[in-house]
Amino acid sequence: MPDCASSPCDDDPPVSRRYAWLVFFLTFGLMLSDYMSRQVINAVFPALKAEWALTDTQLGLLVSVVALTVGVMSFPVSLLADRWGRVKSATAMALLWGVATIACGLSGNFFMLFIARALVGLGEAGYGSAGGAILLGVFPRRLHATVTGAFLSAALFGSVLGVMFGGLIADSYGWRMAFILVGASGLVLAIVYPLLVREPAPAGRQAAARMPLKAVFHELLRARSALWTYLASGLQMFVQGSIIAWIPSYLNRYHAMDLSQAAMFAGGLVLMAGIGMTLGGALVDRLSTRHARNRLLVPMCYALGSSFLLLAALLLADGQLQLLLIGLGLLIGAGFAGPSGAVVSSVTNASLRASVLATLTLGNNILGLAPGPFITGLLADSFNLHLAMTLVPLIGLGAAAAYFAASRHYLQDLQLQQNSRPAH
Repeated sequence: MPDCASSPCDDDPPVSRRYAWLVFFLTFGLMLSDYMSRQVINAVFPALKAEWALTDTQLGLLVSVVALTVGVMSFPVSLLADRWGRVKSATAMALLWGVATIACGLSGNFFMLFIARALVGLGEAGYGSAGGAILLGVFPRRLHATVTGAFLSAALFGSVLGVMFGGLIADSYGWRMAFILVGASGLVLAIVYPLLVREPAPAGRQAAARMPLKAVFHELLRARSALWTYLASGLQMFVQGSIIAWIPSYLNRYHAMDLSQAAMFAGGLVLMAGIGMTLGGALVDRLSTRHARNRLLVPMCYALGSSFLLLAALLLADGQLQLLLIGLGLLIGAGFAGPSGAVVSSVTNASLRASVLATLTLGNNILGLAPGPFITGLLADSFNLHLAMTLVPLIGLGAAAAYFAASRHYLQDLQLQQNSRPAH
């Protein structure tokens, strides 16, 4: 059976290569802005803790509230994007998170900052899925894991920029200016985006709009390989999100780095994860050309390798070797994202691409990004941050088991989906 998700049997989308890459870079740019707005707060944790005497649990809540809001709202927002228009939806989201990020810098107390952070999450809800669906519509299937991985790597590159610039700006001009400048840069790109990116042909939106909600849910949850992938991706995101959220504070407390030093070094570590996300997706596309199950077995290996490297690093004494192993663990562990998106998209109806990617986002946030930083902060308050972060990589073992379970059903689910496609 040829794997049409990765073989030349796919028809190329009816757009030029130049336009496809223009769409990619602009959509990638908005994803950078998304995660700069989300992660800039990690760089200013020490300043907030000192100024407002916040606990680690409260700091973790300021991260987790964004992920929780994204997780809860991503599906309804993405369902609307499939029906209303993905480009218009992506633009509206970017405008909202830009304004909300500026509001974070104007907050006068913890409660106001907490509300502003929730609004950042509301703006970001559905963007990853809508942006991913836009890209899947302009690139051929054989490149879907590569393109999805590269697009999602913007989350980590944005995290790098958010932490690095946030720390540098906060160190020189105060933590409020860090939020304001990051939010303003996102607003500029949000204004440019709809001027250059066209709304896709309405056929897919009409199909999604005609589909009853019951049928939508059935389609999204029908494939067992997709269900296991939602779980696996969410658990692996728990590991990545927790390490990334707390690494600046870890460097500040255990490596005696000041705010800007911790931000720069943490940015370098997260940059390795961004590279891993891009290269990991490309490697999976290459290895799954002949063997489709590799789309899930390779991410299983990513999860296992990352868990062992991070655990080994955090059991070592503080030093350069520890930081090197953390970087390698983040590099390998991030490769799961693109293949996960490509897998769930390949076994569901193409007219629901934003919705299926939103379901994946829901799993990533509800299982990973929302509880991860909060639970890590809670454990840090109860014990210490070092012990809390040492326990985090164990979650990756569950992710590896779930990827293996997904691989057992993938070929059957892929065949069922291909048989259900209308003949050309």
